This record gives sequence, structure tokens and C-alpha cells, in this order.
Amino acid sequence: MALRGRVCRTVLAGTLWPEVTEEHARGSLRTTLWKLPRGEPPLIGCCGDSLLITPALHVDVHDLTHTALDVVEGCSPPPHGEPPLGLLTGEDLLPGWDEDWVLVERERLRQLRLHALDALAEALTRAGRRALAMEAAWASVRAEPLRESAHRAVIAAHLAEGNVCEAVRHYDAFRRLLNEELGVEPSAELGRMLPVRPSARSTARRGGGLRRCFG
Repeated sequence: MALRGRVCRTVLAGTLWPEVTEEHARGSLRTTLWKLPRGEPPLIGCCGDSLLITPALHVDVHDLTHTALDVVEGCSPPPHGEPPLGLLTGEDLLPGWDEDWVLVERERLRQLRLHALDALAEALTRAGRRALAMEAAWASVRAEPLRESAHRAVIAAHLAEGNVCEAVRHYDAFRRLLNEELGVEPSAELGRMLPVRPSARSTARRGGGLRRCFG
């Protein structure tokens, strides 16, 4: 209910007690609601056959959602403000829970968080805040090591700092990871970010040119 705000009684009962009859599930829901602490305003309100969470309840997932959407839509961060790295690098939703409804919501929030981290890293790189851009990019890499857009953000931050060697090294490491895990190559778009093309580097490596270029 905290995630959705307003839920039909039948849907809520069926979601929380999927292995029993509808009548039994609704009875379990009534018992649970009766056991909730009494207060003013009440934690749960009723509107016909729907239940509503009180607006006074603060839900951190909503903070994450709003912040991530602002970042993705280009509304954050301000040029010199504090980027929301702490909020975007938190834990997944309800770790350790394996109910179907949790898995769906967890994956939705995970994807939103990853898109926001990628967008944040790009925005911070454009703003010249490259150390923070790297933090956002690496947070995305840690969350999903095979996600190319996260590695693209790391490479972009390296190149913005003029660290071509670091960018090439990171590309090569990602390329090996993809080959080992999936048997595929990075996209041509990722390769074109580098001043030395992957095919040219392979030739240079065989002829010793790579050592001459990068010391």
C-alpha cells in the first residue's frame, strides 16, 4: 500500500495471501487492519472497497522515484548543487523478500535507478564535475556489470579528464567481460568513443605500437 497509495481490498488480499481462498484472504486482511496501531489520522483509510494510505506517511521509495525521474528528465542536478548520489546508490527494495509483487517492483525501481545513475554521470561530466561523474558511473557498473551504458559513462568521464589510457584500459576490461560472460562484443558506438579504434589497437599491440603510444 505504501508503494501504490490506494488499493482495492480484493486485490490487496489476493496479493498478500495468494495461496488461500478469496474469503479467507479477505478475512486475514480484516484481521491485519484491526491490529494496526490506532492514531489520528489513521494509517489506513477506507473509501468504498478501496484502502488508502495516509498522506502523512513518508515513503522513501517515492523520494527515490521522484529524484530518479527528475534526473532522467534533466531537472537535476543543478550546476553546482549536491547531486543525489546517496539516494540513488541505496539498497534494492526489500532485500531478501521473494514474493512476486516485490520482485516486480524491485526490478522496476532497479531499472529506474540505473537509468538515473547513467544520466547523472553524463550530466556531471558535462558540468565538469568529473570525480562525481565517475562515482555515479561506477555505482551503475556495480549494480549491473554487463550494462554497456554504465561503462560508456565511465569511459566518457575518463576521456573528459584527458585520461585516454584509463579509458582504453576500461574498454578492454569490459570487452573481455562481455566475451567471457556472453560471447559478444561491445557495440560499435562504444568503440568509436576511443581515439584509437579497437582494431587499430590490436594491430598496434602485435607490432609494439601500443607501448609507444601509451608508454
